[in-house]
Amino acid sequence: MIMDELEFMDVPLVDMVDMWQLLLRFAFNTLVTWCIIHFLYYPKSRRRDYYFTFMLISVSVFFLIFLLGGVKLKIGFALGLFAIFGIIRYRTESMPVREMTYLFVLIALSVINALAVTLSYAELVVTNLIFIVFIRVSEDNRWISHVSCKLVLYDRIDLVLPSRRAELVGDLQRRTGLTVVRVEVGAMDFLHDTAMLRVYYAADGEDTNTVDQLMKLPKTTE
Repeated sequence: MIMDELEFMDVPLVDMVDMWQLLLRFAFNTLVTWCIIHFLYYPKSRRRDYYFTFMLISVSVFFLIFLLGGVKLKIGFALGLFAIFGIIRYRTESMPVREMTYLFVLIALSVINALAVTLSYAELVVTNLIFIVFIRVSEDNRWISHVSCKLVLYDRIDLVLPSRRAELVGDLQRRTGLTVVRVEVGAMDFLHDTAMLRVYYAADGEDTNTVDQLMKLPKTTE
């Protein structure tokens, strides 16, 4: 084609083969990402901020990996992304574990869809479908019973004794209205008669509580 022969400073103006491959892989990656976020992640969390974040990160990672030159450079960059987000995960409490897991999955899929240029499209589709099926099965409460946990700063330190565990559970159920499954006792402050408890309870619905582990009000910026 004539367009393929046009160059500017020894760089082709249009490479239709590479262009179609880029658009096809990008459309496929975006479709898979959107299906995972919209149908698997969002119905439980209802977090529009993470919906936006996941989509943009997936697009950014895909183009960065696809457009970088050299397979070794692409692999090194991909591993670097996982290392960066791994550090973020263990040095901050702002992103819950579930959201961070979805972030890792979406980064992995974006890297695979951009980097696996030697795979056939059938293999690529099967790989992405396996991810989707595993996520769907893991999110299904029929296979795995969902138990949530909540951090509680407890004021009746006399009930944390192992011999009074039934009274502790009963008091927590009465004051919180939750169906308490078990309780773990953490740090105890005898000066202020308080103890830190991790309370495991049966969740009523399928929605995920994103502030269960929150111990204080987040700072707001004006």
